[in-house]
Amino acid sequence: MKIIDILNSKEVTLSFEVFPPKTDAGIVAVEQATEQIAALRPDFMSVTYGAGGGTSRHTTRIAADLQQKYGTNVLAHLTCVSSTKETVRGMIQTYKENGIENIMALRGDIPAEGRTVFDYDHASQLIYDIKSVDDNFCIGGACYPEGHVECERQSDDILHLKEKVDAGCDFLTTQMFFDNSTMYSFLYRIREAGIEVPVVAGIMPITNPVQVKRSVALSGATIPHRFRAMVDRFGDDPQGMKQAGVVYAAEQIIDLIANGVGHIHVYTMNKPEIATMIQSSLSALWG
Repeated sequence: MKIIDILNSKEVTLSFEVFPPKTDAGIVAVEQATEQIAALRPDFMSVTYGAGGGTSRHTTRIAADLQQKYGTNVLAHLTCVSSTKETVRGMIQTYKENGIENIMALRGDIPAEGRTVFDYDHASQLIYDIKSVDDNFCIGGACYPEGHVECERQSDDILHLKEKVDAGCDFLTTQMFFDNSTMYSFLYRIREAGIEVPVVAGIMPITNPVQVKRSVALSGATIPHRFRAMVDRFGDDPQGMKQAGVVYAAEQIIDLIANGVGHIHVYTMNKPEIATMIQSSLSALWG
């Protein structure tokens, strides 16, 4: 089923993200985790795609299994960083052959060794190419409530976001954020700019203090005082930190739903227990 149809037909949705292993040795553990998360029957699950396509065969395998074995709606990622148009078109064909009809089209993170020559500079170009190859795909794109870390002005970032939508992006999923007020402000600004596609709120339950620094570095997200206090209090207590992190994320989600932002995407980090705890916290709101 196409994700856009799910988003348009339901007021509240809950979805989970998983990522494939970096090596073949880790595939069994990841498949077991994704199976357990699929058993929660989310509205859909997304499967990420390694930089340069390094995990692409695992992305396809996991996404196809989720759909064919477990009846889970899937959203397979595809990035343009370090990819040629030829490899991208090959992945589009592979997804099509496996019955995958939803693609999350991303630029991807620049490799640590620096920028190389890409056939694509922006996700909007990738989205345009996917639509040109097969217009039947439903395409998701990324957005950044506090602006992309590489863009100096949020107004410019929103213009780039409009280019994605104009290229054929059907819905957007946000980068993680920890202060809902930034999300509400962002939604107001993009609607004013004429961006009307559904926006899915990306939520990252922080369950250990190491995640905080990494998450901030990747997303540039603002860390509210209440969140910092939680980490200071429970950072040395693994079980306490896990519970507090899930509660914080669940409270974020409840506030979002109460304020009309009903499509929620949880970055699970391949942890079924985290997905289960989040779903249990929302059992009366989602279903």
